Amino acid sequence: MPATPPASASALPSLDRLLRLPALSTLIDRHGRSHVTRLLRTHLQALREHIGNGQLSAVHLQQAIEGPALVAALDALLAADARLDLQPMFNLTGTVLHTNLGRALLPNAAVQAVTRAMTAPVDLEFDITRGRRGDRDARVQALLCELTGAEAATVVNNNAAAVLLLLNSLANRREVVVSRGELVEIGGAFRIPDVMRSAGARLLEVGTTNRTHPADFASAIGARTALLMEVHASNYAITGFTAKVGTAAMAAIAHEHGLPLVVDLGSGSLCDLAMFGLPHEPTVQETLAAGADLVSFSGDKLLGGPQAGIIAGRADLIARINRNPLKRALRMDKMGLAALEAVLALYREPELLVQRLPTLRTLARAQQDIDAQAQRLLQPMRAALAPGYTLEPALMHSQIGSGAQPQAQLASAGLRITSTRRGGLDRLARQLRQLPQPVLGRIADDALWLDLRCLQPDDEAGFLSQWNALQA
Repeated sequence: MPATPPASASALPSLDRLLRLPALSTLIDRHGRSHVTRLLRTHLQALREHIGNGQLSAVHLQQAIEGPALVAALDALLAADARLDLQPMFNLTGTVLHTNLGRALLPNAAVQAVTRAMTAPVDLEFDITRGRRGDRDARVQALLCELTGAEAATVVNNNAAAVLLLLNSLANRREVVVSRGELVEIGGAFRIPDVMRSAGARLLEVGTTNRTHPADFASAIGARTALLMEVHASNYAITGFTAKVGTAAMAAIAHEHGLPLVVDLGSGSLCDLAMFGLPHEPTVQETLAAGADLVSFSGDKLLGGPQAGIIAGRADLIARINRNPLKRALRMDKMGLAALEAVLALYREPELLVQRLPTLRTLARAQQDIDAQAQRLLQPMRAALAPGYTLEPALMHSQIGSGAQPQAQLASAGLRITSTRRGGLDRLARQLRQLPQPVLGRIADDALWLDLRCLQPDDEAGFLSQWNALQA
């Protein structure tokens, strides 16, 4: 039987000829000529590459450019084009505030506020009472002052921007004194010394990595000193032979020399987490009460809101920050402000936060409730993965994430998956990431661990429905 001859690039029809095919008219009517033309060029280029690599016969080329096959190929490209890059995932990593997965989930009140801001004109910078231009930060400033006791507050698009803005406003071409043990690097190679340099401030390190004393700060203050700064340790902790100057002592030193104390608090808790059975985290209120003149913190970590950088404290310092031209460049948009306002309003009723705020509800889940969920999911998942994998319920420990309390462990539960196949766990983890709603766990100690803390009971049905597809 003679071999099938290879395809030739000269046999490819022109783009215009293909666009005139009756089979493409429906696609053009539905998606527009420009969109279909772009995808058709992509398809033709792929065929040229297959021809050049000797991977396409003349017969297969003829089939590929005929109506049904061509429409099917373009349909596939259209479907891939329509998929959004940001897609929902099941976070079973055991890290609640996962930076790579978007950190805090917004409550319904914030979602509704964002929808209103997106779908209708809003009084973003308009004072309805006076009938003139208003301040876009006014609503959140009032709430922040009410909740924290600060004289004033301002907001920007994230806490890194908040630190950059306040340093540039208060310490440009001057010195900022920081303990050497607080010169942190967090995710994405974000380093405090780099931020200071970008802000135009000169970093003055004092003390040692593990021990810094009040005398270190006092002796470093000079004519060029702009402020003292305390930086949240974020995602690491120094233990053992250590010494740290507390906020109150640093504030006393700063104020004795007529300087402000700035505290980068990082996670930004507005309530005592101990009331929910969680480890205590210094709150914004406590930090201001201890003598800090300004506190900066994130909106999308322990606060449980949208990405935001918040600065609260003395009114005169906030006024200087708001006059900086960088403030406009770093400001929040209307959707972020709407979400932040809605989340802050929930803190007026702290006893109801666990019911209303997804971040606190997830962090406060009891281990026995999560273990009961694991028992419900066990048999359906075993059936889906048999016989290649073994599933067992297991007690685990979650972490808060995003630099909040790096040593704290939250008693949790989930499922431990093992496999005797070589590379079986990596293969399964890859398959889980390729599901319509990807599932992300973690591989450690020769097992794939699925921590169920972040799987809400209402999502169980959708979660299980995917496992049959995985089996197929």
